[in-house]
Amino acid sequence: MNTVIQQRGFSIINFLIWAILLILLVIFGLKLIPAYMEDAKITNLFNAIKHDPDLSRAGLNEMRSSFATRAVIDNVTAIKPEQIQMTDTGIITAQYKVIIPVGGNISLLLEFNPHSAQ
Repeated sequence: MNTVIQQRGFSIINFLIWAILLILLVIFGLKLIPAYMEDAKITNLFNAIKHDPDLSRAGLNEMRSSFATRAVIDNVTAIKPEQIQMTDTGIITAQYKVIIPVGGNISLLLEFNPHSAQ
């Protein structure tokens, strides 16, 4: 009885394809992480302003001024105080876009809509 045993495993071409895909995934991840971190900072700033006892009766202009001060401290540059809105229920919101150049004429467009917690 003759049995043929086949070898299994990656060929060099399969390895190169997986390595290139992994490298591209890491590159995209490293370019996206700062945008999401800044969005988390903005959300935290909105929550801090919303729950600040000194600003409990403040209007939109006072909240924008407070955001501008806190944004300088936290180095937030993706949003300007003029972009901040306040709903009737007192929730602070904003909408902004971030364009991340990948290479050549390829870019990623991220749209964020941070808001404060109720």
